[in-house]
Amino acid sequence: MIGFLRGRLVAKHPPGLVIDVGGVGYEVEAPMSTFYGLPSVGTDLQLFTHLVVREDAHILFGFATERERRLFRELLKVSNVGPKLALALLSGMSVDNFLLCVEAQDVDAFVRIPGVGRKTAERLLIEMKDRIKHFGTLPGVSVATALEPQSGAQAEAFSALLALGYKPAEVTRLMKAVDASVQTTEEIIRRALQAAASK
Repeated sequence: MIGFLRGRLVAKHPPGLVIDVGGVGYEVEAPMSTFYGLPSVGTDLQLFTHLVVREDAHILFGFATERERRLFRELLKVSNVGPKLALALLSGMSVDNFLLCVEAQDVDAFVRIPGVGRKTAERLLIEMKDRIKHFGTLPGVSVATALEPQSGAQAEAFSALLALGYKPAEVTRLMKAVDASVQTTEEIIRRALQAAASK
């Protein structure tokens, strides 16, 4: 198992990125929460990783924090939740927001994420209820590259834009157009929609 990768960021096109580790280019898929904190191309970084082995492919997933990777792994244990859906869940909300939704048994919050139907959302709430108890004792270990997990406002704005029908890659592009000094969810959404309208 590959626990982490440390190398130079060569390319990033959500949800995929390429990291040059000693002359070998590793293709990695990452949630949007990790993409928000990625440095510019050509910069060194380190990501926690999880390798999914299938008959037709070996897919490496990368995460800015250990908590993200741990939640991803727990999601894979849920019935009918594969890597693609687990990545969508982590892209649609932060780890803390996910835990809060499970605590509150908020089905609607999960249903708003593309690819999550009501039955899947209900299954997530049931199967994750006991598993999330251990997350409170797990510190949010940040990678040494100072990658910051997305803020609550960014996570909420991201989810709202997804609910409006924008694709994850498009939402990422729109939110990058928003000035980093903007802190409120409403203002982030408003400016992102302005950016969309000006295209």
